[in-house]
Amino acid sequence: MSLTLSDARIVTPAGVHEGWLTIEDGRITHIGQGSAPGQGHSLGGRHVVPGFVDIHNHGGAGGSFPTGDQAKARDAVALHLAHGTTTTMASLVTGTVEELAAATSSLADLADDGLIAGIHFEGPYISKARCGAHNPTLLRDPSPEEFSRLVKAGRGHVRMLTIAAELPGALDTIRTAVAENVIVALGHTDASYEQTIDGIEAGATVATHLYNAMPQLGHRAPGPIAALLEDPRVTVELVNDGVHVHPAMLRLAYKAAGAGRTALITDAMGATGLGDGTYMLGSMAVNVAEGVARLVEGGSIAGSTLTMDVAFRRAVEEMGLSLQEASEIASLTPARVLGLAHEIGSLAVGKRADLVVLDDALVVTHVMKQGSWIS
Repeated sequence: MSLTLSDARIVTPAGVHEGWLTIEDGRITHIGQGSAPGQGHSLGGRHVVPGFVDIHNHGGAGGSFPTGDQAKARDAVALHLAHGTTTTMASLVTGTVEELAAATSSLADLADDGLIAGIHFEGPYISKARCGAHNPTLLRDPSPEEFSRLVKAGRGHVRMLTIAAELPGALDTIRTAVAENVIVALGHTDASYEQTIDGIEAGATVATHLYNAMPQLGHRAPGPIAALLEDPRVTVELVNDGVHVHPAMLRLAYKAAGAGRTALITDAMGATGLGDGTYMLGSMAVNVAEGVARLVEGGSIAGSTLTMDVAFRRAVEEMGLSLQEASEIASLTPARVLGLAHEIGSLAVGKRADLVVLDDALVVTHVMKQGSWIS
């Protein structure tokens, strides 16, 4: 079955052009400029961008990935899919080894079905001084043996680990994770500049929500931010919700890392898509007021209620990026992090037909995943 989308402004790595694209068997088979051959499905001049790729997401629509509840996890994925996220990583906050293993085993079933792209452990090997919305009583020093147990529970679907490089056992655990084909991210860390470099040398390649839950930049003690921004091996995550990071600092990070090393994330939690109220993030109670999630005890930011379409729009409006640049950091760069750029992340012949249709205000009007309209 063939479908041609015509009268579209197609955002590709080469730029934005007015034209058409054809989809067959869930993949893009042709991209052309000008009028489409034959009769196509007109998009009325709307923009078409690749489906968003979110590598750091804790849930939505009342569902929280850390619970391992498959029905609620499906609700969360559906909520983000409606906002253009066609590839979602399920992120877990700190829990006991038994809780993490159980949630991982349950979520692995969803990964088997292709519903999620993998599982991300944001903890328990993180700094108590920078734990944010993680339960400090459940944090512990990294253990290669313990982590290998969690990887085994995931049946090949554990894709990322966030770790604080300064902790005892961290470097050995990073090396173990890399050997298990798990992406290692540095975050929730109190590390020095030098300790962060040690973590990168051991194999870490991602910065978990840069700026947040780590020491600030200092002119004599540059800390992890400088080390993560300056190393060409590291991709930096940014939460672009207007709460986590000031737009000026987002622009600074982008100028330092560029589109090829910058990945927008949501860090969304279960309240995403719902109203204000009290929710749970793992074992921690969270109050959401005016869309901002904070711990009931202590008031730390506790994830977000962000969706990727909003992050994309803010990248254009607040960071001053072009549609092409915003598309790269919302789709292609995170796809590269996952090793999936050959399949997703950009609109190109041969790739999966995961795409988002946006109006002139960059609001989602339609979403397609693997050639099928979702909305």
